[in-house]
Amino acid sequence: MCHYKRIERSIGEYIAARYRRAVEVGIGNNPEAARLIQAAGALMLCTDIRSGIRHDGLTVVTDDVFEPDIRLYEGADLIYAVRPGVEMVPPLIALADRIDSDLLVYHLGCEIYGDGGEFVDCGPVLLHCYRCRGM
Repeated sequence: MCHYKRIERSIGEYIAARYRRAVEVGIGNNPEAARLIQAAGALMLCTDIRSGIRHDGLTVVTDDVFEPDIRLYEGADLIYAVRPGVEMVPPLIALADRIDSDLLVYHLGCEIYGDGGEFVDCGPVLLHCYRCRGM
């Protein structure tokens, strides 16, 4: 479990240092990255398809990335997901395109989507940038 927290900490620190309005998709039961981004003042909110997910100090709303409520994401400069199912990546790309934000994904193991996007090294963690603003 400690290994996962180190990964989430690295992701959170990377995002907090580079973005001002981030949204985490699929927070589930792993709020570590979001908490670091929130502490830096850069987290808008978190989403998950399951209702009832709560993490003290974080705004978590129910939303389905396959049919997203665009209003939740408007104004974000980053959408990110930590260990999403690979089937979630195409709708995440479409969402990032629609609101003109970056999209960063940390994949489970060696699972990637397509060509893996642009690789982003943030210490012990390799992120995949599937979309950059202005593309």
